[in-house]
Amino acid sequence: MSTTRIAGITVEQHDRTRAFLLLHGGAGVPTVRSFAALLAERAGARVLVPTHPGFGGADRPDSPTTTRDLAAAYADLLDRLDLTGVTVVGNSFGGWVAAELALLGSPRVTEVVVVDGIGIEVDGHPLTDVRGLSPQELRALSFHDPAKAPGPQSPGPQAPGAPGPSPDVRALLAYAGPTMSDPTLLGRLAATEIPVHVVWGASDGIVDVGYGRAYAAAIPGARFTVLPDSGHLPQVETPEALLAALLDG
Repeated sequence: MSTTRIAGITVEQHDRTRAFLLLHGGAGVPTVRSFAALLAERAGARVLVPTHPGFGGADRPDSPTTTRDLAAAYADLLDRLDLTGVTVVGNSFGGWVAAELALLGSPRVTEVVVVDGIGIEVDGHPLTDVRGLSPQELRALSFHDPAKAPGPQSPGPQAPGAPGPSPDVRALLAYAGPTMSDPTLLGRLAATEIPVHVVWGASDGIVDVGYGRAYAAAIPGARFTVLPDSGHLPQVETPEALLAALLDG
């Protein structure tokens, strides 16, 4: 694995051949790093794992400022790296960024995979407000088996027990807004022209399976896969099942 900084974005690269861009959610790169190594090894793939500007202790620059801006920054990153045939995989907030990247229609991206993504608004299936929940309550919502939660880190938009929002949470809120959604996104997804695969944990208590079905239904031709015994972070809880879903077909 190597680490570089390109256009203000720190990028970990697990180098092989086929290219994947793996986008993390609100808890940062630690939630995707192990899966990146697994994907690189099993798929013989080059896996790029960027840290969203403002996450991981880095200062948040003046730009990008919105989720759409962030997606455009990643499209520019792929141009700078001169990569083609890239599969973009995003979890949670990273899934929203991946969906926005799909809408940009970059010729360098051949497929987008949204894994328990947020960003849309669905009647009857609200995004769970996790603010003020204890770590135990948050783990129960995020994992099918809370015992598989990797230590004290929080996968959601609040840092339980902290005196105030962490830098990562502040960066997330700056990009995603207080509702963690964009009321225009669901309608805009109809303009997606590249293949999209929506993958969802059956036990996700942050955004339920009905929300995931609505995500897939809004995207022309999208595939929808439900992973049993998995919650909001399949790459942490059921990495082998997620890997199989990514490489299927």
